[in-house]
Amino acid sequence: MNAGIIVFACATALLSACNSTHAPAAAAAPTVAQAIKAADVEAMPADGKPFSTAVVAKFAEPWAMTFLPDGRALVTEKKGALRILGADGRIGNVSGVPAVDYGGQGGLGDVVLHPDFASNGWIYLTFAESGENDTRGAALARGKLTLDEAGGALSEVAVIWRQVPKFGGRGHYGHRVAFAPDGMMFIASGERQEFDPAQDMRSNAGKILRLRDDGSIPDDNPFVDREGVAAEIWTLGHRNPLGLAFDGAGRLWNAEMGPKGGDELNRVERGSNYGYPVVSNGDHYDGRDIPDHDTRPEFNAPEVTWNPVISPSSLIFYSGSRFPAWQGNALIGALSGQSLVRVEFDGDEAREVARYQMGARIREVEQGPDGSLYLLEDEKGGSGGRLLKLGPVR
Repeated sequence: MNAGIIVFACATALLSACNSTHAPAAAAAPTVAQAIKAADVEAMPADGKPFSTAVVAKFAEPWAMTFLPDGRALVTEKKGALRILGADGRIGNVSGVPAVDYGGQGGLGDVVLHPDFASNGWIYLTFAESGENDTRGAALARGKLTLDEAGGALSEVAVIWRQVPKFGGRGHYGHRVAFAPDGMMFIASGERQEFDPAQDMRSNAGKILRLRDDGSIPDDNPFVDREGVAAEIWTLGHRNPLGLAFDGAGRLWNAEMGPKGGDELNRVERGSNYGYPVVSNGDHYDGRDIPDHDTRPEFNAPEVTWNPVISPSSLIFYSGSRFPAWQGNALIGALSGQSLVRVEFDGDEAREVARYQMGARIREVEQGPDGSLYLLEDEKGGSGGRLLKLGPVR
């Protein structure tokens, strides 16, 4: 692997259906994108960016979103609500969501459809779950989605994965989910601001995990012979992985918040150790030094690091036709960076090529059915909580 490419973000840098089997099919239902054209939305000038921006809706502390086959969108709100954005622009509620432990960085998190959602109706939700003695941890539940006129409901809800053990505090849950082309499920699990769990094989915190769609453990995982939670582990040595996505070649990547001056983009390779907290290209927030990756070549080094940090929140690989020059690029939402970051690749080589300032903390980036891009703003800072649609400038 590469020793990593350090990207210094300075002032002179490039600015840079639901056609579930449990609900009637809606023939030719208008998509969210079509609804935007008819809605009274705020259009903002391009300001030299290669896209126009329109405000679609506003949510309360949104965290993640995904599109249904009919073009409607599911959006999670941190306090525990699962919303559905209809084709008419109205926002409905989906009931049956598990109780969440809300506070700090914790609450309702990711929402992902099963690869065969159109036939089986399964959706997956991550969330912070309370435990004994004022502890908490990330968890993953799945349920079957049924829609109605007011919104929808989840049934057969079951928790199929939990962080082990639970910890005090409310930080670094990670809990992003991505399905592989072969149907296996990957979960990004943060180290809960506890440092050591990232290297502890008795804990599944600070790891990226590989499971079947029902939460069971594949028999070809790299540490399956150790049993227990170690059998879930695909890679270790992660801090707070908040972006998890497969590229067009089927390779898995993650974007994670490092310590001070050490955010990372990593190629996720079977059985690899990414070194945290033993190594990092950043330092602890209290000023203590962490040895850089090049001092310990046995650890897998990042492809890109950021100093100053951007606080990556999410990651996708663009495959649409509305921005043809971006096909195959990674798009990363940045919280402290308040921007959309674009990364190009040449094989395993990666480099930031653009940073588009958005004036708000970006919690999620998602590709829409028509190839448009959608950004969820974090509620902190800026105007907060909006869903933005990006389209090409014509």
